[in-house]
Amino acid sequence: MCCLLISSARDVVIASATCRKWREAYRKHLHTLAFNSNDWPAYCDISPILLEILITRTIFQTTGLQGLSILMDDAGEFTASTVIAWLMYTRETLRRLFYNVPTSPNVNILAICGRQKLEILAVAHNSITGVEPNFQRFPCLKSLSLSHVCISALDLSLLLTACPKLESLELVDPEIAISDALVTVELSSPTLKSIYVEAISLDKFILETDSIERLHLRDCALEVFELIGKGTLKYFKIDDVSVIHLDIAETVDNLEVVDVSSFTIIWTRFYQMISRSSKLRKLRLWDVTFDDYDEGIDLETIAVCFPQLKHLSLCYELRDGLMHYGLQGSSNLENVTVLELGWTVINDFFSHWVEELLKRCPNLKKLIIFGVISEAKSHEECQILAKFTSSIVRLMRKYMHVEVQFEYE
Repeated sequence: MCCLLISSARDVVIASATCRKWREAYRKHLHTLAFNSNDWPAYCDISPILLEILITRTIFQTTGLQGLSILMDDAGEFTASTVIAWLMYTRETLRRLFYNVPTSPNVNILAICGRQKLEILAVAHNSITGVEPNFQRFPCLKSLSLSHVCISALDLSLLLTACPKLESLELVDPEIAISDALVTVELSSPTLKSIYVEAISLDKFILETDSIERLHLRDCALEVFELIGKGTLKYFKIDDVSVIHLDIAETVDNLEVVDVSSFTIIWTRFYQMISRSSKLRKLRLWDVTFDDYDEGIDLETIAVCFPQLKHLSLCYELRDGLMHYGLQGSSNLENVTVLELGWTVINDFFSHWVEELLKRCPNLKKLIIFGVISEAKSHEECQILAKFTSSIVRLMRKYMHVEVQFEYE
């Protein structure tokens, strides 16, 4: 049996309006359907009532729909009973649901779609309350995304309990309802492999999972973040996060990627956490401030602790006469093939720093230099940039086998 690959409702509506065979084809063979107010500007010019009719007609002419995406950011408020009818009609065959529909009153997605065959569920700009894991169970769900969703810490924890096969979780700017002064979220999932958290503010965030492989925190404010696991973590990224106490120490033995940017840390504490990661393949420390800089961070430490490192990214910074990522020691980074170096404020020493790093990477294949160039530059700044350009040209004549790339912003 053939299967239609057209997923945009816009294309379906246009095609079915012009051809009877198209109407028959999408009725029998269409498995994925997407309504997106950004995909077709005409959606914004239609009243919510007419839009409801259009969507209802299109959905009700399909059979066996497996993927449904309804993303209506700017289309006004929909009638709850109509949206419930869409979900009730499709829920028995749905595998993927992407839902962002403003309704009055709020539609309880979990009550309608629970105990079905959903594998992917993404909910945005909605409220989730009164989670009952025994009734609102998702036995097949592997991926859950909650964006701009209002939910209590207890309901969030219960929701994970209701998903016994969950592997991926995304939390983007959730509104966590609290019952006391301390904002604490404790989540536990034995099957969770990947978690992405963005724009969340909590006093304490505790995550317990025995299978976690990827952890990405972005634009968060946390007093305490603790990851409890069994050493399965492979990918750890933290970007523009404020955290007083970070503890991932028991999960780092198999780390392969550490990516830290726009972050203030106590190096000795952070180093103690990742120093056991002897399998590390990529290390990125970018725009990082070290509270205990006097302890020193040097290439010798990186080379000795991470012998399998292949990709190294460092941002040059000179503070109070001291330089991040000093050149002490003599150990080479034998396996590094990609080197990314950058600056926030350039000075005459940067080109020397680049040269010394090149010497320490005998098997380097690619060098990428990132720079920040302000719109208004003094004559002195222009001279420093010109000297740097000339020195890099001379330097790379010694390393003809290395591919060089510049990226300025």
